[in-house]
Amino acid sequence: MNRSRQWLIYGLIFIGSALLTAGVAALLVNITARQTEGRMLPLKVQEIPEGEVDPAVWGVNFPVEYASFLRTSENYGQTPYGGSDPYSKLERNPALVRLWAGYAFSKDHNEERGHAYMLQDQLETERVKIVKQPGACANCHSADAPGLIAEMGWEEFNHTPYDELKDNLHVGSSCADCHDPQTMELRITRPAFVNAMEAMGVDLSKATRQEMRSFVCEQCHVEYYFAGDNKVLTFPWKNGMNIDNIQQYYDEVGHIDWKHAETGGGMLKMQHPEAELFSTGIHAASGVACADCHMPYVREGSVKVSDHWVRSPLDNLSAACQTCHNVDEDELYNRVVNIQNTTAELLRQAEDALLDTIDAINTARTAGATDEQLATAMELHRWAQMRWDFISSENSTGFHSPQEAARVLADSIDLARQAQLAAVLATPGGVQTASN
Repeated sequence: MNRSRQWLIYGLIFIGSALLTAGVAALLVNITARQTEGRMLPLKVQEIPEGEVDPAVWGVNFPVEYASFLRTSENYGQTPYGGSDPYSKLERNPALVRLWAGYAFSKDHNEERGHAYMLQDQLETERVKIVKQPGACANCHSADAPGLIAEMGWEEFNHTPYDELKDNLHVGSSCADCHDPQTMELRITRPAFVNAMEAMGVDLSKATRQEMRSFVCEQCHVEYYFAGDNKVLTFPWKNGMNIDNIQQYYDEVGHIDWKHAETGGGMLKMQHPEAELFSTGIHAASGVACADCHMPYVREGSVKVSDHWVRSPLDNLSAACQTCHNVDEDELYNRVVNIQNTTAELLRQAEDALLDTIDAINTARTAGATDEQLATAMELHRWAQMRWDFISSENSTGFHSPQEAARVLADSIDLARQAQLAAVLATPGGVQTASN
């Protein structure tokens, strides 16, 4: 090899080494920048005082989370059985008017909007105008509630009329509902949930972080009632969380929510028992938390953050579902909707059975049947309707626990037909022909 070629090779090696060194250096600089970005994102720009409920103040320290939280004000449209478009459920399904006859829900019941509207929607609904509601209603609709509870006391807050409290409510959902302002650790801020967990023997001080990622949601997404003269917000979980446990509890305490305007029977209105239904499903059994699907982790640079645009996973399948399920989006979507279609069909069958029950009880009364003669029919009607309502008012249309949803609705249909038959047999002057 001649000397000139040798020097050429040495030169190429030198240049290659220099380029490689420069590339590695650039990579290290980029990694360092990303790591710095990751470290700087949660640094305190300003102190967040205890009791601060304005999410914009928290957003100064946590701009990424705040930006996604603001998107809860956006209408992401309709999924087959939900979304954030506040259409009237009463207009879409007129059967609800008769099923809830005599109760405020028969006058106003809309599809819910995002968390940004929690307080506004409550202030505007006809349900708080038709019936004078207690302050307990504000517990989950305003981040101001914990401060008012601390100031007024738990029972005083609950039984104070909502109309007297509402001028003190300024903020809907906020960071403070779920996070400690100093450490950002997840925390429980609502006494009703603490009381319910204690009644079931659950020590919240031993909760894991993954459990807390559901518990903070379960402070509000539950079935509840207002107990006693002080209207104390209470979750009926003492005997357990499934519908049979809840019926047992309400039977034991003798609670009813209203008298049905057509039948005169004492009825139970289920609220939004997401926590209860979810607890019986495969995702809960697998250790999945509410936040895994409704607030999935996303990447912002090198930082992994929880998406605070809380919404249906159907609007966010890649982040919400495909992290665990290596399945095409269309197939995942169809799996969910097939479950919901089946649940919706069962709901309609239950509604038909309940309407036939109401008709049978009305016919029996017209024929002269007494309350005593109709007691069995009305008790069965109450049990049947609370099961239908448990699934109807739960916001996943059965997806949170498909087999349990089908079981509960099967029981609802069976109990409604038993109630219808009991009314037929109680009818004076002959036997009706039971419709099917």
